[in-house]
Amino acid sequence: MSSYAARRIALRQELQATNLDALLVTNLLNVRYLTGFTGSNAAVLIDVNGDDSSVFCTDGRYLTQSKKQVPDLERLIERPCDVALAKRAKGRLGFESHHVTVDGLEALTQVADAELTRASGLVEKLRLVKDEVEIEALRMACAAADRALAALIGHGGLRAGRTEREVARELESRMLDHGAEGPSFSSIVAFGANSAVPHHQPTDATLHQGDLIKLDFGALVDGYHSDMTRTLVLGKPADWQRELYDLVARSQAAGRGALKPGVNVGDVDHASREVIEKAGHGSEFLHGLGHGVGLEIHEAPTLSKVGDGTLSAGMAVTVEPGVYLSGRGGVRIEDTLVVRDSGPELLTLTTKELVVV
Repeated sequence: MSSYAARRIALRQELQATNLDALLVTNLLNVRYLTGFTGSNAAVLIDVNGDDSSVFCTDGRYLTQSKKQVPDLERLIERPCDVALAKRAKGRLGFESHHVTVDGLEALTQVADAELTRASGLVEKLRLVKDEVEIEALRMACAAADRALAALIGHGGLRAGRTEREVARELESRMLDHGAEGPSFSSIVAFGANSAVPHHQPTDATLHQGDLIKLDFGALVDGYHSDMTRTLVLGKPADWQRELYDLVARSQAAGRGALKPGVNVGDVDHASREVIEKAGHGSEFLHGLGHGVGLEIHEAPTLSKVGDGTLSAGMAVTVEPGVYLSGRGGVRIEDTLVVRDSGPELLTLTTKELVVV
């Protein structure tokens, strides 16, 4: 049985629990999760009675691709896909109300004989816990990012005079060289005082001796996103830089150590944040501790003071505390990890020692 078929079985259990006869899946990431299809237009009708009653729909551009990627479901070639599938549904039909627009719902209402029922987040609930196929894709994405950073450093990519934009372009190019389909997101490269801006976008600012270098980047492999931040320094670090780095490193270690099944996500944030607060820098930790990663770069669960829910084995999350001293510089250290019963599995393997280049 393919991983996609296994996911559809799990979804049918959710349909039974919510008294739905079928679910119309229109979010393309959820379609990919359930079928493996990677095109730009598709929907799938998952029937509670099994794959024999379920239907995948796309348009004529993807006739050949869908035949290869979705061989185990009936295929319908028609547009618009959501309307075409809604016409075939019977009973109580769930739709992804967090994704369908008001106009889209009106179009479904006009053609569906089924009873349309809001069914928000059913597939996302399944996506919270990754299967081993997904974890292997994440592992490969993290490895591509690790190798790219090693190559950037090893080939002198972080030297005085280079601009943030130049480094970002090289880092993303090296991720492609090491097996990535592309970057997970626009890479954050920040030198000197710019490193105190949590989501600084690369500029023509140049690298100078003594600058902190914050690199937040990730690789995309098989649709899955890695996410890693490392903070380095060009030349000998000043005492304040090393002290700040050591503080964030202790905070990050505490957050990683709190990743256990059954732990509330807010408690994970607290374990890490408390280290920084006790050092007097709580007001300079400006964001939540982390987030889920997978088919999206930011997905559930959210590790923060206001996060909701508990961790489960198989969840893939980031742990990324930071302290940002406005006008001087900031440090963030981030890893991608998988929650395991035996302790978190670290996927981003680049050293977390303060690297001096």
